[in-house]
Amino acid sequence: MPDLTIRDFQQLIRERYYETDSARGTPGTFMWLIEEVGELATSLQECAPDKNPTPEQIKNMAEEFADVLAWLATLANINGVDLSEAISKYTDRGRVEGVKD
Repeated sequence: MPDLTIRDFQQLIRERYYETDSARGTPGTFMWLIEEVGELATSLQECAPDKNPTPEQIKNMAEEFADVLAWLATLANINGVDLSEAISKYTDRGRVEGVKD
């Protein structure tokens, strides 16, 4: 699969999951995101260089990153946020002189 843009990924998540995600609502979806962040935290600890992680643990860590990104896209979708536009605050195009981040 070719590289996806953030907008393409957010659209893919919307097409696959929007109906059930929007029915769950923001509070429930946020809880799923936080659960995935917790799983990522655990995986990061297991994959610390001094722990000599197995290939399976490293694969799981990558999957946890993907899960967090997917749930973030879900949360953005049900709240009408275009992540591509939102991240412009980190680019020259999005910075406004004199405004603090």
